[in-house]
Amino acid sequence: MARYIGPKTKMARRFKDPIFGPDKSFERKNYPPGQHGNSKRRRKQSEYGIQLQEKQKAKYTYGILERQFRNVFHKASKKKGITGEILLQLIEARLDNVVYRLGIAPTRSGARQLVSHRHITVNGKIVNIPSYSLKEGDIIGVREKSKSLEAITNSLVSRSNQYSWLEWDDEKLLGKFVNYPQREDIPENIKEQLIVELYSK
Repeated sequence: MARYIGPKTKMARRFKDPIFGPDKSFERKNYPPGQHGNSKRRRKQSEYGIQLQEKQKAKYTYGILERQFRNVFHKASKKKGITGEILLQLIEARLDNVVYRLGIAPTRSGARQLVSHRHITVNGKIVNIPSYSLKEGDIIGVREKSKSLEAITNSLVSRSNQYSWLEWDDEKLLGKFVNYPQREDIPENIKEQLIVELYSK
């Protein structure tokens, strides 16, 4: 399966949640797409269907492919603690997600592109792997030659979200991955326990 590049509003309507960020079209039609999308007599979903939908929702939200997602889950299940929370923490620690959270890019797909095109550094070295897993204390920066990129400067001007687990230096364009976020610090509307139940079958 290739990465999803189709209509984002349609996908958001499928999950009944604006998973790609603010969307005027979604607000206007916040029910599933299709001829019977607004019908009140929709067929009741099975337990498996609900769990599968939650996993798909997490995958599309973070832009992760099936095999990558499964690998992250297996990694989370081997660690001590609540598997669902650790799963989200590991996903949040991906380089493309942190670039997005820091406000260097307005979307996760934009952040993935910046990383892939070698505009981002980790601890002073260029890293072009979007799935690169950050460790506590890692310094994320914008490559010197890329600091004047219009896409980056525009995104930083409109930067608003600030997270307790990340630090940002406006002058040096450097961010710090302080620690893994707690569940309450992750704003995504994902029921991670359903994903754990799905993989545990």
